[in-house]
Amino acid sequence: MEDFASHQAVHFTSPHVRAFVARKSKTPAASNSWLKMFGMIFQHGVDKGELERNPATGIARMKEMAAGAKSWDDEEIAKYESYWPSGTTARLALYLLLYTGQRRSDVVRMGWSDIREGCMLAVEQVKTGTKLLIPVHPVLAQEIDQIPKGQPTFLATKKGLPFSVHVFSHSVTRWVEKCGIKERLSPHGLRKAAARRMAEAGCSPHQIASITGHKTLSEIERYTRAVDQSRLARDAVLKIGRGSFTKS
Repeated sequence: MEDFASHQAVHFTSPHVRAFVARKSKTPAASNSWLKMFGMIFQHGVDKGELERNPATGIARMKEMAAGAKSWDDEEIAKYESYWPSGTTARLALYLLLYTGQRRSDVVRMGWSDIREGCMLAVEQVKTGTKLLIPVHPVLAQEIDQIPKGQPTFLATKKGLPFSVHVFSHSVTRWVEKCGIKERLSPHGLRKAAARRMAEAGCSPHQIASITGHKTLSEIERYTRAVDQSRLARDAVLKIGRGSFTKS
């Protein structure tokens, strides 16, 4: 346990918080995670009237250079698909993440009770509360149809119970490793891959957001940086050139 846990919350000042957060300076994401944790704890004390102020307020987050979870590329997706056959939990997990574009916290909660009109999936995002109606892709529908109607969630452990987010993430990591994929891929990387694929298919940012639930277009831009630039450039030149490239 970290030593800051032994100190009284009322004795914390901003310099104390900065000092503790600085311990993670070599890993900016972890440092920012600690800062967020401190902020939530102290704000709770302020809201209850036990603290006069939140000492984490006003402390700048560290700049994170990493792009976050890696977006799965098409080769990795194909390798995963070829390894895990239809009807397996691993294949269903892939399709739920890839064809809904939702977070792992939303995917583990999906079940038959969320199906509307036979072809729409109702989602209320855990993180944002955003409510969405997403068409069920035919490929995903084939996997869902193999799930017993009485099962509480589409994804279930070997004991037939819903996955926790933590266990689900570790399961996906294990399924990826069994495929022989060397990259460390996560469920969130499939959310990025879903946005990338929609962008490559010519979907507008607003169309992508209607699936992913993002509130701002800048967030969509972040998720679609992995778009095949050469493919988009070719499409753009073809449009300008009225369907053909200029020959030298």
